[in-house]
Amino acid sequence: MNSAYDRQVVFPTELGKSTSKQMQGTSPTVVTPVGSTEQHGPHLPLDTDTRIATAVAHAAAKNLRAGGHPDELVLAPAVAYGASGEHEGFPGTVSIGTRALEHLVLEFGRSAAGWARRLVFVNGHGGNVEALAAAVSRLRGEGRDAGWCSCASSEGDAHAGHAETSVLLHISPGTVRTDQWRAGNVSPLAELMPQMRRAGIAAVSEVGVLGDPTTATATDGARIFAEMVQACAVQIRRWTPGCDGMLR
Repeated sequence: MNSAYDRQVVFPTELGKSTSKQMQGTSPTVVTPVGSTEQHGPHLPLDTDTRIATAVAHAAAKNLRAGGHPDELVLAPAVAYGASGEHEGFPGTVSIGTRALEHLVLEFGRSAAGWARRLVFVNGHGGNVEALAAAVSRLRGEGRDAGWCSCASSEGDAHAGHAETSVLLHISPGTVRTDQWRAGNVSPLAELMPQMRRAGIAAVSEVGVLGDPTTATATDGARIFAEMVQACAVQIRRWTPGCDGMLR
C-alpha cells in the first residue's frame, strides 16, 4: 500500500467502513472527494483525479483532527465519475456530464444532511466546478450547511503534466508508467481553450496531455500535495462559503 488513497482506516474516520449503529447519535462533518474517470495520457491511471481528491480529503481531515477541530470528520466514499466531456474520444473515459453530477451532489447532500451537521466536497477535477457550484449553492439555499473546495496548487498545469504526475509519484508511485510518459501540448491553456471547447482535448493533444510529465518528481509532488492539503484544511477550518458554496 503506497498511498493515502489505498490505506485502510477504521471508523470514525471513514463512512464506508462504519455501521449505522456506529453513526447513531453522531453529527459529523462529512468530507466527500469528487473526482472523475477519464484519460490522463498514456502514463497515469483513469482515476487520477479521484485518487488525488481522496488523498487530499483524507490528509486535510487528519490535519484538522490533529489541530483540534471541534467536529468529528468522516471521509465518505468518493464520487468517482464527473463531467469529463472534453476527454471523450479517449478509451476509458466515463463522463456523466454536468447536469447529472449536479443532481447527484444535490441528492447526496439532501440525504446526508439528515444526520450530518455539515457537508464538504473536495473536488479533484476542473470540469466538475459548474456542477458543484450549482448543487452546493442550492443546498445552502435550502438551509443545509454545505461547502466545497478544490485540490488547487500554484504550480498546477493543465492536464496530466508535471504537477499531476508529480503528485501521483508522491501518493501512488506504482500507478505511474514512467516508460510511457510523453510531453503533450505545452501551449498556454488560454490559447487552447477555444479549440478544446469545440472539439475536446483530442483536438489539441494526440496523447491527451497538456504539459510535460517527463520532468515530474516525487519531491515536487510532495510539495504540491502539501499545498493542496493545507489550502483545503484552512478553508474547511475557516468555513466561509461564497455565494456558489466555494470555501474561501
